[in-house]
Amino acid sequence: MIETIATTPYDDQKPGTSGLRKKVPHFQQPNYAANFIQSIFDALPLDGGETLVIGGDGRYYNRDVILMAIRMAAGNGYGRIVVGQNGILSTPAASNLIRKRGASGGIILSASHNPGGPDGDFGIKYNGSNGGPAPESVTGKIFEKSKTISRYRVWTSTAPDISQLGETKLGDTVVEVVDPVADYAELMEEALRLRKDPRASLFRLPHPLRRDACRHRPLCDRDPGKPPRRAGGQRLQRRAEGRLRRRPSGSERGLRQGSHR
Repeated sequence: MIETIATTPYDDQKPGTSGLRKKVPHFQQPNYAANFIQSIFDALPLDGGETLVIGGDGRYYNRDVILMAIRMAAGNGYGRIVVGQNGILSTPAASNLIRKRGASGGIILSASHNPGGPDGDFGIKYNGSNGGPAPESVTGKIFEKSKTISRYRVWTSTAPDISQLGETKLGDTVVEVVDPVADYAELMEEALRLRKDPRASLFRLPHPLRRDACRHRPLCDRDPGKPPRRAGGQRLQRRAEGRLRRRPSGSERGLRQGSHR
């Protein structure tokens, strides 16, 4: 059964590119996390039955918010919730799951490298259907919803045990607990296989992985039809072909100025 709970807005829930970041005690204020999660759902064009990925980096307060987010997603009409075992999902793993499962998006609880703990940092961010961070047009809508929120919806039953792999149901919503690394490990194996092939095209990889692969390998086949070159090496190539004018040194500029006196 879906329960609607009255709440009052907070005026400091403006997310940045990395979502909403605050200290743990700040998130532990009454309904603070619930308000922000409901604002995410209210800002999205949900038709009902969508798939949502949920996970976090395992820091303090993660599990509490994840269990609440599962119940809220069920209360807002999601058809399937994919959550990492024990609530663990790295940001790249969550991004991969969003794309692989055709999810409408994902809620990721992370504060990157910032220290965690009872007085440490905490964060909630929303990634879109492409696996990447929500654009400013979406985060702006989330902030606007957070300023006028008056209720949030939650499934009344307790969330299922997320320590056990498998599927359970909250009403009509399927909650699927998955291995937090299996799908991403499979993706990495494919990336490593392509790296061993000097002529393998990185364009077959999902964009975020292709970007990372190009960044970390010495030679990057950006165009399979052309010989490999150094990533970002256009300037060096133009200089080698004599098509890039060398910037004169300070002494040369001084000599030029003196010749005009």
